[in-house]
Amino acid sequence: MAAFMAVLESDLRALSAEARRRFPAIKDGAEHAILKLRSLSSSSEIAQHDDILRIFLMACEVKTVKLSVIGLSCLQKLIAHDAVAAPALNEILVTLKDHGEMADEGVQLKTLQTVLIIFQSRLQPDGEEHTAQALGICLRLLENNRSSDSVRNTAAATFRQAVALIFDHVLSSESLPAGKFGHGGYISRSASVTSDVNHSINNSKSLEENFASLGKLKMRETPTKAGKLGLRLLDDLTALAAGGSAIWLRVGSIQRTFALDILEFILSNYVAVFRTLLPYEQVLRHQICSLLMTSLRTNSETEGETGEPYFRRLVLRSVAHIIRHYSSSLITESEVFLSMLVRATSLDLPLWHRILVLEILRGFCVEAHTLRILFQNFDMNPKNTNVVEGMIKALARVVSSVQFQDTSEESLAAVAGMFASKAKGIEWSLDNDASNATVLVASEAHAVTLAIEGLLGVVFTVATLTDEAVDVGELESPRCDSDPPAKVIGKTAVLCTTMVDSVWLTILDALSLILTKSQSEAIVLEILKGYQAFTQACGVLRAVEPLNSFLASLCKFTISSSNESDRRSRNLQSTGSKRTELVVEQRDVVILTLKNFQALRTLFNITHRLYNVLGPSWVLVLETLAALDRAINSPHATTQEVSVAVSKLTREPSEKYSDFSILSSLNSQLFESSGLMNISAVKSLLSALRQLSYQSMAGTLSGVSQTSSQKTGSISFAVERMISILVNNLHRIQPLWDEVVSHFIELANSPNHHLRAMALKALDQSISAVLGSDRFEENALSRRHGINAEMKALEISVISPLYVLYDSCPSSDVHAGSLKILLHVLERHGDKLCYSWPNILDMLRSVAGSSEKDIVTLGFQSLRVIMNDGLSTVPSEFLHVCIDVTGAYSSQKTELNISLTAIGLLWTSTDFIAKGLLEGPTEDGGKETSEHKNGEKKEQTGISVKKISQQDSLVTGAEHDKLLFSVFSLLQNLGADERPEVRNSAVRTLFQTLGSHGQKLSKSMWEDCLWNYVFATLDRASHMAATSSTDEWHGKELGVRGGKAVHMLIHHSRNTAQKQWDETLVLVFGGIARILRTFFPLLRSITNFWSGWESLLRSVKNSIANGSKEVALAAVGCLQSTVLSHSPKGNLPMPYLKSVLDVYDIVLRNPTASGDVATNKVKQEIIHGLGEVYVHAQGMFESSMYSQLLSIIDSAIREAKTSQNNFEAEFGHVPPVQRVVLEVFPQLRPPRHLPLLWAVFFQKLLRYLPNSNSSEQSGDDAKPVESKGYISDSNGTTTTTSDPEVESLSSSSDSRKDSAMAVTSDLFAEKLVPVLVDMFLQAPVTEKHIIFPYVIQGLGRCMITRRENPDGGLWGLAVKSFNQLLVDDISKLANGTRDDVSNSNKPARIRLWKEVADVYEIFLVGYCGRALPSSSLAISKEDDESLEMELLDVLGDKILLSDIDASPDILERLIITLDRCASRTCSLPVETVELVPPHCSRFSLTCLHKLFSLSCHNNETNNWSPIRSQVSKISVMILMTRCEYILNKFLTDEKELGERSFPSARISEIAFVLQEMARVVLHPETASVLPIHPFLKGGGQLEENTGHRAHLFVLFSPLCELVKSRNSRVRDLVHALLRLVSTELGVHKICLTS
Repeated sequence: MAAFMAVLESDLRALSAEARRRFPAIKDGAEHAILKLRSLSSSSEIAQHDDILRIFLMACEVKTVKLSVIGLSCLQKLIAHDAVAAPALNEILVTLKDHGEMADEGVQLKTLQTVLIIFQSRLQPDGEEHTAQALGICLRLLENNRSSDSVRNTAAATFRQAVALIFDHVLSSESLPAGKFGHGGYISRSASVTSDVNHSINNSKSLEENFASLGKLKMRETPTKAGKLGLRLLDDLTALAAGGSAIWLRVGSIQRTFALDILEFILSNYVAVFRTLLPYEQVLRHQICSLLMTSLRTNSETEGETGEPYFRRLVLRSVAHIIRHYSSSLITESEVFLSMLVRATSLDLPLWHRILVLEILRGFCVEAHTLRILFQNFDMNPKNTNVVEGMIKALARVVSSVQFQDTSEESLAAVAGMFASKAKGIEWSLDNDASNATVLVASEAHAVTLAIEGLLGVVFTVATLTDEAVDVGELESPRCDSDPPAKVIGKTAVLCTTMVDSVWLTILDALSLILTKSQSEAIVLEILKGYQAFTQACGVLRAVEPLNSFLASLCKFTISSSNESDRRSRNLQSTGSKRTELVVEQRDVVILTLKNFQALRTLFNITHRLYNVLGPSWVLVLETLAALDRAINSPHATTQEVSVAVSKLTREPSEKYSDFSILSSLNSQLFESSGLMNISAVKSLLSALRQLSYQSMAGTLSGVSQTSSQKTGSISFAVERMISILVNNLHRIQPLWDEVVSHFIELANSPNHHLRAMALKALDQSISAVLGSDRFEENALSRRHGINAEMKALEISVISPLYVLYDSCPSSDVHAGSLKILLHVLERHGDKLCYSWPNILDMLRSVAGSSEKDIVTLGFQSLRVIMNDGLSTVPSEFLHVCIDVTGAYSSQKTELNISLTAIGLLWTSTDFIAKGLLEGPTEDGGKETSEHKNGEKKEQTGISVKKISQQDSLVTGAEHDKLLFSVFSLLQNLGADERPEVRNSAVRTLFQTLGSHGQKLSKSMWEDCLWNYVFATLDRASHMAATSSTDEWHGKELGVRGGKAVHMLIHHSRNTAQKQWDETLVLVFGGIARILRTFFPLLRSITNFWSGWESLLRSVKNSIANGSKEVALAAVGCLQSTVLSHSPKGNLPMPYLKSVLDVYDIVLRNPTASGDVATNKVKQEIIHGLGEVYVHAQGMFESSMYSQLLSIIDSAIREAKTSQNNFEAEFGHVPPVQRVVLEVFPQLRPPRHLPLLWAVFFQKLLRYLPNSNSSEQSGDDAKPVESKGYISDSNGTTTTTSDPEVESLSSSSDSRKDSAMAVTSDLFAEKLVPVLVDMFLQAPVTEKHIIFPYVIQGLGRCMITRRENPDGGLWGLAVKSFNQLLVDDISKLANGTRDDVSNSNKPARIRLWKEVADVYEIFLVGYCGRALPSSSLAISKEDDESLEMELLDVLGDKILLSDIDASPDILERLIITLDRCASRTCSLPVETVELVPPHCSRFSLTCLHKLFSLSCHNNETNNWSPIRSQVSKISVMILMTRCEYILNKFLTDEKELGERSFPSARISEIAFVLQEMARVVLHPETASVLPIHPFLKGGGQLEENTGHRAHLFVLFSPLCELVKSRNSRVRDLVHALLRLVSTELGVHKICLTS
C-alpha cells in the first residue's frame, strides 16, 4: 500500500508540474491533494475523500493531451486499487466518452484501457445505462473511420472482454456452473484423426459431467438483473449480426462479422445460460437460429460481406456450436442445419465453401459425444431423419469422387502429403509461387482429406462407444470365456450395434477405395487403424457380416504377387502344352510392400483382440497367414525396398529383412496366445487349421510341382500351428488331443513321403510337449499315492499313436519314424511314464524280431534308454519284461553290435536289481551270523539296503533273486552262442556282475551260482576249447581276382574255432579269478567248495599242459590272484597254498622243447608268480615249503639250461627263464621266523657260480643244513641240538659227489653276483658270519675265470663285489659296530680270513700282473689294470693297515702274496724283461710300494696298534729280503751285461727301491726285529732321532757295492742313502777342526 501511495504522490507532482504555467488551479489542487494524501493511509479513505479524484477529473476536463494522459493513468490506478467510490462512476464515464471523441490515438487507447479496468473492478456497471455507455464507447471507437488500426483492434478486444465479463457476471448472479462447454475455436488442421478422437474422448467425460449438472437445474423464465442485462446485450448483438441497429447500445450498425464472431463466442462458452434461462433460449431459437438459417440459405452468388469466406466460416462455426451443444433442445433446428450442411457438400458451391462444410462435418465425426447425441436424437428416432447416415454417405461420396477426377493421381499425392504432414505434427502448406492448377489440386485434396478423416472419425467413435459399453458391462469383452448373450440390451450397446449396421458398408467401400488407390504410408496407416478399430468393434458387438466383410477386405491387402495378373492372363490365352509348361515353370515373386506389411500387422492385431469371437472367420485369416508363411520361407520373396532382380544366390542369409522377422514373430505370437482363448475358440481354430490342411492335401497329388509345393507349404503351416496350439494349451489338452493327433495319423498314411515325414515330426513334437508338461511332472511325483484314472487315460492316449502307426502302417519310413519318436519320448520323458509300459515293451519286443537292420537299431536305442536310465521309473511288475526284451535283443542275429550292447544292458539291470538285495545272506530268518577264519570279518544278515523306490510297489527279496537269476540264465545261455563276440561278452558280463554284486548274494545264492553258472561255464568252455575244430577259417569273400576268390584276412590268433574258444576260456579264467579274489572267504565256507577248487586245479593243469599260451597264462593268473589277494590277510588256509605250489612244481618240472616259446613264457609267469606268492605269504611258509620253493626254482633253472644250451652262444644273453629267476631271487629271502634258512638259501645261490665242486641232490633228499646249534629235520621243523659247534658247510660239500648237471654259465653267474651281494648285505648279522666265508669262496671262483675268459665281465664284477664286501666288513670293525664278534663266531671268522688269503694268493699271484691272452680293446685293458690296482689298494691300504681279527699266519700269507707279486720284474732274466708288458712292471712296483708302506711309520702314533706293529714287523723283514735280492741281482746283472744297456724296467725298479728306502722311516718296534747290532737299533748312545732308518744298516753292504755302478742315477741315489746312513750314525757332524 505504501508503494501505491508513493506512486500516486509522484503522479500528483507530475500533474502539478505540467499545469504550473497554464493551469494554476490544477497546480494548486494537485499540491492540496498531495497534502491531503499524506494524511490518508488506505484506499478506502481515499475513496471517502473525493479531493484526489476531483483533481484528476479536472485535469481530464482541460482536454490537453498530456494532462489527459496523466489524469486517465491516475484514474486507472485509483479504480484498480478500489480507491473510487461508486457514485463517481457516472462522472468518470462521461469523462471517458468525451476523451473517446478526442483525435489523439494515445488518449483513445488510454480510454479503452480505463473502460476495461472499470469492467474488471468493483465499479463494473450493473445498470443498463452505465453498461450501455461503457460498451458504446468501445463500439464507437471500433466503427470510427478516423480510428487507427491499433485503436480498432484494441476496441474490438476490449468489447470482447467486456462481453465475457458481463456474461461471467450473469453466470455468477444466476448461480450457474462456470465451466466452458465448447472448444472455443477451430480444431487444429495439423492434428491426426486419432489424436482428435482421443482429444474428444478426454473432453467427453468433463462434458458429460457438466451436462449432467445442467440437467439437474430447472429452466427459469425470469432472469436476475445481471441476466436481463446480458439478455439486452444478446438482443443487440443478434440485431447487429443480422445487419440491423442496436437500440440499447445506441449503435447504428457495425460489421456483421464482428457481431457474429461475438455471438459465436457466447454460444460456445456460455451453454449453461442458454440451457437454463428460458429468455435466452427463446432468443437462440427464434432470432439466432433464424439469422443462421438465413445466412446458410444464401447462394454462391451472394456478394458483399456475407459472401466472404470469413463470414461463412463464422456462420458455419456458429451452426456447429448450436448442433454440438443445443441439438437436444433444438431438434428441428439442428435437423435443418444438418440437412443443409449435408446438402451443401453436393451443391455447386465454391470449393472453399465445401471445404468449410467438410471441416464442420469432420468435427462432428471425430467427437464421440456429439456423434452419439446426434445418432440418438435423429437416426434412432423414427420421427426424425437419419442425419448421421446421410452425413457419412456425403463424406463417402466426396471420397469416391476422387476416382472420377481428371487429376486423381495428383489429388491422391496431395492427400498423401497432407496425411504425412499431420503424421509429423506439422501443417501442410503450398509454396508461395504455386500455380492455380496446383492450388486447385490441393483444395480438392483437402476436401478428400477432410472426408477421409470424417469417416475415420466415425470409425474411431464407434470403437470408443463399443469400449465404453464393454466398460459399463453392457457388452462382454472378447477375451471373456463366457458365451455372449443372444441379444444386446444395453443402451450404449444398442446404439453401437445400430450405428454399425447403418454405416459399415458405406465406410468399407470408401476406405477400401482409398486403400486400393493410395500407397502413402501415412494414409495406409490411418486407414488400417480404422480397419482395426471398426473390425474389433464388430467383433465385440458380434456383428458377423461386417466383421467378415472387413476381414475379407483387409486380407486382400496382405500378400501381393508381382506376376499374378500376367500369369492368369497367360493361362487363359495359352492352349498349347508348351505354353502351359512355360507358365508352370514360372515362379511367383512375392513383393511385400509397405501396405502389405501394415495390413498384416493390422490383421494380427485384430486376431489377437478377437480370437475368442472369430469362429468360422478363422478360415479366412488362416489362409492369409499360410500365404504369409510361404512368403517368409520363400527364396523369391522380398520387400518393396529390395529389387526383384536380386537373385537368391547373390543375397546373403544375413540380409533377411526385418519386416519378415517382425511378421514371423507376430505370426508365432498369435498361436502362442491360444492358451488365453476359451476352449470353444481353440476348437474353432483347430477346426479351421484342419480344414485348411484338408483343402491343401488334394493339391499335393497334382502333377504341377509349383502347386504341390504351395499346398505342402499350407499343410506345413497348419501342422506347425496345431503344434503351437497344443504346446500353449497343455493345461487343457484332453479335449484337443484326439482331433490333432488323428489328423497327424491321416497325414502319416498319405502316399506323399513329405507329408509322412511332416506328420511324424509333428507327432514327435506333440507327444514330447504333452509329456513335458507340468501335469506329468506332478503325476510323476505323486504316483505312489495310487492310480490316477484321468492321467492314465491321458498317458495311454498320448503313447497309443506310436504303436498304432507301427502296427497299421505298411511304410518302413513310418515304422522308423514311430520308433524315433518313441526314442525321443523315452530320452526326455521316460521318467514320467507309468501306465503305458506294456504297450511300449511289446512294441520293442516285436521290433527285435524284425529282419531290417535299421528298424532293429532304432528299437534297441529305445531299449537302451530304458535299461540305462529308466529302470528306476519302470513299475516293478514290468521289470522282468524289460529283462526278457533285452535278452531278445541279445540273441537276435541281425546286428552283432546290438547283441553286444544288449549284454551290457543286462549288466546294467543287475546294478539296479542289486540295489534292492539284502546286504548279507538272509538264511535262518536273518538271525544267523557266520565268521570266517584267519581274521575274516563277520557278515551279518538281515540288514536290508534301502532301495530307491520310485515305483508303485516295493519289490520283495524273492522277486529280486528271481530277476537276478533270470539275468544270469540269459548270460549263461549267451555264453554258448556261436558268435565268439557275443559269448565272450556274455561271459565277461556274467563274471563282472557276480564280482560287482556278490557281496549282496546269500550263501545259498552263491552255491547256486557256483555250480549252475560258474563251474558249469568253465566246464563247457574247457570242453569246447578241447574239442573244437582246428581248421582255418576264410574271411568274407570280397571279390575275385585272376579267377580266384579274394577273402578278407582273419588274424592268425582267431582264425579257427578252437582259438576263439580259447579266448572264451581265457575270459572264464579271468572271471573266476575275480570272484575268488573278492569272495574267497565267503566261498570257502560253502559246502563242497574244496571239490570245486580241485576241479579248478585240474582245469588249470590241463590248460597249462594242453592249451594255448594265453589260456595257460590265464589259468596261472587265476590261481595267482587268489593267493596274492588272501594270503597277506590270513584268509588262505595252508592246504590251498600247498595245492597251488604243487601245481607249479609239476608244471616247472615238465620238460620243455627247445623251441617252445609259449611254454617258456608260461614258466616265466609261474616263476614270477612264485616270487609274488612268497612275498605275500612268507609268514605261512615252513622249512619244508621253503625248501620245496627253492627246489622248484632250481628245477626251472636246470631245465632252462638243458633246453636252451645254445641260447647263450647265439645271442649272448641269459635265457629268459633264468632271467626271470634272477628277478625273483631278491624276493625269496628267508622269512624272519626262520633265520636258519639263510644258509640254505645261499648254499643254493653259490652252487650256481662257476667252478662249484658241490653236488646237486634232488628233491627232499638234500642234507639238512646245520648252523649254530640248530638242525632242521626232514619234516621241516626246527629242533635244538646239544652240540653248540657249527658244522661247516664245506664239510658237507666236500662229501658230495660231482654233478654232471652243474650250472656253470658265466653269464648267469655274472647276473647273479650283484643279487648275491645285495642279499648277503641284507642277511641277518648272525647268519652273515656263517655265510661270509662261502660267499668269499664263491667270488674267488668267479675271479679265477679270468684265465678262461679274460674278456668276460664276471671276474671284474666279482673283484668289485669282493672289494665291496671286505671294505664293508673292515669299516664296521674300524667304527666299532662289530660287537657281534663272539667266541661262537670265531671259527667262521678264521675260515673267512683263510678264504680271503686264498683268494688273494690265487688271484693276485696267478691272474694279476701277467700277460694274459685277450681280444679286448686298450680301454678294456686299462679298466682291467685299474681293477688290479683297486684290489691291491684294498689289500695294502684297507686290510693290512686296519685292526683286523686275522691271525698272524694269515697276515704273513697276505704280505708274502704282495712280495711274490713284487718279485715279478726282478725274478725274470735280464734278457726277457723287455718282453714283459708295461703294466706288469707297474703291478710289480705297486706291490713293492705297498710293502714299503706297510713297513713305514709316518708319525701315526694314534693308529699304531699291536696289529699294525705286527704287520710292520712282518713286512719289514720280507721287504729287506726282497730289497737285498733286488740290489744284488742288479749288481750281478750289471756285471754280466757289461757295456750293454740295462733294461729300463730294471733301472726303474732299482731306482724306485732306492727312493723308497730313503723315504721309509721305521717305528722302533719295527726296527727291533732287524738283524743288526742293538746299538744301531736306536739305543741311548745315539742321538734322539736316530734308529728310524735302521733298515739302511741292514742293506749297507749292497749299497756300498752300488757306489761303483755305471748308472749315474743309481749312484746318485746311493750317495743320498749313504749320507742318510752317516746322519743316522751321527758322524756327519765330525770334523778335524772341531
